[in-house]
Amino acid sequence: MTSVTPPNLNQQTIELAPSYNIPIILILMAIATLLIQPWISLPLALFGLFLLLQTVTIRLQFTPTALDIYRSDQRIRSFPYSEWQNWEIFWKPIPILFYFKEVNSIHFLPIIFDPQTLHACLKRSCNFDKMKESGLK
Repeated sequence: MTSVTPPNLNQQTIELAPSYNIPIILILMAIATLLIQPWISLPLALFGLFLLLQTVTIRLQFTPTALDIYRSDQRIRSFPYSEWQNWEIFWKPIPILFYFKEVNSIHFLPIIFDPQTLHACLKRSCNFDKMKESGLK
């Protein structure tokens, strides 16, 4: 039995929705540690605010051929799937870090976007298990 995929499913461009979980948790942790350790609180708050700014401005789009990264409306980087060797979302219970390896470089991104949609898009666009079975990789 063969499964049939609608032809437009793999041709869609999907933009990931922002997720404010990590920046908000870091800012709340900074507020909580302010009374106990003010010197630890400051870097934690600054990092949380930095991630909050990134969450507001950065967008990831999965196109049929590449992962595109946008700042506001300007594309700042494109990562063609053909150059990917591996990807992983770290810490399954609470996803905090997205890793992917290209032929010439390694990339780490904090999860500042919807992790479920990210995982679904990665499975659709870069399913290495399926590629190995078909002999493509």
